[in-house]
Amino acid sequence: MTPVSLQALQAALGGELAGDVDRTVDRISPLASAGPQSISFVTHPRYRAQLEASTAACVIVSPAMVAMVPAGVVAWVVPDPYLHFARLTQWWARQVRPGATLGVHATAVVADDVVLGEQVSIGPMVVIEPGSVIGDGAVIGAQCCLGRGTRIGAATRLAPRVTLMDDVHIGQRCLIHSGAVLGADGFGFAPQDGRWIKIEQLGGVRVGDDVEIGANTCIDRGALEHTVIGEGVKLDNQIQIGHNVHIGAHSAMAGCVGVAGSTRIGSGCTVGGAGMILGHLEIADGVHISAASVVMRSITRPGQYTGIFPIDENGSWEKNAASLRQLHVLRDRIRALEKKTQP
Repeated sequence: MTPVSLQALQAALGGELAGDVDRTVDRISPLASAGPQSISFVTHPRYRAQLEASTAACVIVSPAMVAMVPAGVVAWVVPDPYLHFARLTQWWARQVRPGATLGVHATAVVADDVVLGEQVSIGPMVVIEPGSVIGDGAVIGAQCCLGRGTRIGAATRLAPRVTLMDDVHIGQRCLIHSGAVLGADGFGFAPQDGRWIKIEQLGGVRVGDDVEIGANTCIDRGALEHTVIGEGVKLDNQIQIGHNVHIGAHSAMAGCVGVAGSTRIGSGCTVGGAGMILGHLEIADGVHISAASVVMRSITRPGQYTGIFPIDENGSWEKNAASLRQLHVLRDRIRALEKKTQP
């Protein structure tokens, strides 16, 4: 990165500078390793020792932490340092990452009736099938495959090797990472004489605006109606979303989460890594599921929910697990004793 002045950053992103505003920086670094050409940030007083020992050129801090910034380090004072750091990374990425090459690559296969917006980028060996619409400024990375009737909103970016099956609609300003598959068949089979008869999955997938979907995440198409991912949802890598699931606006899920079919998740929810949600459940707005928890019933009130058996030495765990299997017997014995002792 070519060195940039702190004044230029302030002009682009706001906030107040305290110190030598003529200094320049050429990298963003973690606080512990930030040097004289670095800009960093701190969000919590527990990092006070690192901040007071820092040799960074500039540190983004809240007003409450300005006094902790050592002499010689410029304080960039903002109400929310973590949010400001996020905005800074976005600005930085626009400077250092090359823009997409506009136009349709010579090796791409694009059906004759596909509608391409203005200033789109269609990469090498892309396949776009009939009836699709690509919005203005969209970027379709190398080797992506878009099925019939797909729709891509303006300024949405598909990284290389994303697969969208038929009838998948993506909103505006979305980002879908490599290996994601949207619109594969949901897991639907009817039993017959010990065998399984496939239920054709006739719905599609609908993704709202400003959604990010991680690498190798799979979102199944609906059986009859659509699978729906709401506005602003953020999905990490290797997540499985079953058919007919609805995820409300601005919910977020960490890696390896699994959501079984026909579950409805409210707005503003979070699910920690490897959390599992069974099918046909209702999850209220503002529910937060801890990592590795298994949700086996509907949740009707907002709040934090956890269902994890604590890790332990194996011998101790086996003893506790054996006790857990006898809880119903212990419960009945306690009830019997209570009846005997009641006047």
